[in-house]
Amino acid sequence: MAQEPFDLGAALLPPPAAPGPRVQPFVKQPAGKIAIIHVRVIDGTGGPAQSDMTVLLDGGKIAAVQPASSALPAGYATIDGTGHSLIPGIVGMHDHQFRMVLPNLSEEGYDQPKLTDEMIFSTPRLSLAAGVTTLRTTGALEAYVDLNMKQAIDAGELPGPHMDITGPYLQGAHSQAFPMHHLSGPDEARRLVDYWAGVGMTSFKAHKDIPLADLKAGVEEAHKLGRKFAAHLCAVTYPDAIAAGIDSIEHGFWYNTQLQADKVPDVCPRTNGEETLLAMEPGGEDAKALIKLLIDNRVAMTSTLALFELAYAPEYRLRTPRQVAVMSPEVREEYLLQLYGRQIEDPAVTAHSNAMWQRELALEKEFFDAGGLLMAGPDPTGWGDVIAGFGDQRAIELLVQAGLTPVQAIKVGTLNGATYLGVDDRIGSIAAGKNADLVLVSGDPSSRIEDIENVVTVFKDGVGYDPEKLLATVQGAYGRY
Repeated sequence: MAQEPFDLGAALLPPPAAPGPRVQPFVKQPAGKIAIIHVRVIDGTGGPAQSDMTVLLDGGKIAAVQPASSALPAGYATIDGTGHSLIPGIVGMHDHQFRMVLPNLSEEGYDQPKLTDEMIFSTPRLSLAAGVTTLRTTGALEAYVDLNMKQAIDAGELPGPHMDITGPYLQGAHSQAFPMHHLSGPDEARRLVDYWAGVGMTSFKAHKDIPLADLKAGVEEAHKLGRKFAAHLCAVTYPDAIAAGIDSIEHGFWYNTQLQADKVPDVCPRTNGEETLLAMEPGGEDAKALIKLLIDNRVAMTSTLALFELAYAPEYRLRTPRQVAVMSPEVREEYLLQLYGRQIEDPAVTAHSNAMWQRELALEKEFFDAGGLLMAGPDPTGWGDVIAGFGDQRAIELLVQAGLTPVQAIKVGTLNGATYLGVDDRIGSIAAGKNADLVLVSGDPSSRIEDIENVVTVFKDGVGYDPEKLLATVQGAYGRY
């Protein structure tokens, strides 16, 4: 009997379940007929904000988007949106559910091997509280944990976003990444993709030490099974990975090694993609050729600027008290050590890092301006300042530093992710008929992008969640569970 084609949309956005007893305490506004009146609408398409609008929700759907002066249908409860903005639910495209643990961390460094802890209690709550209504996990270490977590969220048993669950990393045999399985070759890559797709994984990802033959095999098997394939590259160059058929490149241009002078095939150089990043002039022939190759082959790119900000950005914004409050004592200590390291860094190293940061910003903007599908996510796996949810917001904000307008940055963080996932007809923008996945914030992110942090209510499938109640349950939790 022929196997039914895989439908990511059905797996990602199943029919909404009623919030169960463990979710009900976080419900601020039950689903129903709701009118958000006198609100500024930033619809996620990149177009200008629309002032003084009414958005009608009917159950899990957006019923209408109309001027506030239009007549309000009977039977709608109202929420006054004066002074507030409505944006689509954030679609986070690089959001792990685990965190790296660095043994014996000090100002001198840390001991190997790195370990990992699952954060499936804190990260779904942090994500939803920040307005992330859909995310891609982008690599699993305890894969069954991720699968079971998604099932519990979809069933209304736990709070959290919709999730595209990415399978265990496909990693090369010579990697030093202890928590990841190391492939023995292309045949095993195929077997693992086939197995994990069979038990429910909805996407796949390769990690930086994977050789080209294993990458090709994994991509081919994933595509045969209807799954998309992402990659954090290094051993394989961006052009070779594009030729292998990958669907998205993670971390922007940071890990491309195509211009490495002494590049050895299937080996990630010690400097990762540093040499290529600094050699690839924005607007130059190498950059234009690579960006054309990406766009011609419909390869998306995920920006993870929040991951690199502390180590590379000339100006670093300290994390807010709200963010520090959710950190465990160990994560706070890591954060302070990282800040200390930034303060004592050799000026020459700082200048080098700043140059890489500016180059990355320029190349990401060039890719976006050329029509490339740029997405965003935080990669919350081990740096103390990159936290699920808060990091998704920061990933969008930093795109404005790269030169995007605030509404363009919001599009990257919402509609573009939905487009990649193939569900842009259901989520990612604000329009009648779409799912009621929305974020009500105070202020105007279309003129001040940082206002996306001022979350008042998060609507997922038409149910309004209270961000403050969600955050209250994870005080001091991130880094523990």
